[in-house]
Amino acid sequence: MDNIDELGKITRPNATGGQALEFILAVPGRRYGEFVDVLQDFQAKAAKAEPENIEELPWQGLRLVVAHHPERAKEQTQLRSERIAALEAQAQAWAGKLDGQAGAPDGTKVGRGRKLSDSGAKARLYHEVKEAHLAKIVKVDLKGELFSFAIDEATLKQAQLMDGKLMLVTNVNDLNPAEVVQRYKALADIERGFKVLKSEIEIVPVYHRLPQRMRAHAFVCFLALIVYRVMRQRLKLAKSDLSPETALSQLSRIQRHKVRINNAQPIEGISSINDLQAQVLESLKIKKPTQDAQMTLL
Repeated sequence: MDNIDELGKITRPNATGGQALEFILAVPGRRYGEFVDVLQDFQAKAAKAEPENIEELPWQGLRLVVAHHPERAKEQTQLRSERIAALEAQAQAWAGKLDGQAGAPDGTKVGRGRKLSDSGAKARLYHEVKEAHLAKIVKVDLKGELFSFAIDEATLKQAQLMDGKLMLVTNVNDLNPAEVVQRYKALADIERGFKVLKSEIEIVPVYHRLPQRMRAHAFVCFLALIVYRVMRQRLKLAKSDLSPETALSQLSRIQRHKVRINNAQPIEGISSINDLQAQVLESLKIKKPTQDAQMTLL
């Protein structure tokens, strides 16, 4: 709220009438607890909706735009449930081993591996919970004398309520809720482009000293980003599961060969194209290269 207040005080330079700065902010996950009551009525309708449901809710004098994706919500809920079930099974196994050790005569080994202690079980479970990013839901009693844990049902229900949701706070008045979501996702797409530039395309480090060469380097990387985005879009439209990186990896295996036998004229042709490579070419709408007929005779 402090950030929003500060943004509200900013006015655009050279704007007539001191026009306020417009913003679209995503609500961070750590603030989700503040929106539980606001989302109750929305959740009742969103749970029954098949397509993505986008609505605007009043909040703190601002526009709260909520987008709910049912399929993504189902996937997130199921994945979390599977992780919690795995943690519970592991914890029960450790608890059973501890109970078996407690009931066994002194010096008697129970089960495989080293002897387990309550403090060791607590530390191991806590580490597993942290790795699964479930520390707010699966509570390990680190202060207790005996090994124990519990599921925070209230926090679990809150997490399930937020599954599949994108919550945006904005003061923009000339966009409808769907346009607000589209505008924010466009920003995320731009950020994804910067990530591709830094990772796959490797725009940095720049080993140039002259300004014109630096500009040329950036220009070539920008062209590569355009090709990357076109590839991603065409693969998506073709309903292909391949990423641009995987598609390029497949196409890079197609080679052109030049063979000369004795003093005869050289024969040129390309290597055989497998089914996956042909599928990539079709998805990218690239004409399949034709193989020289003479090449098959070899």
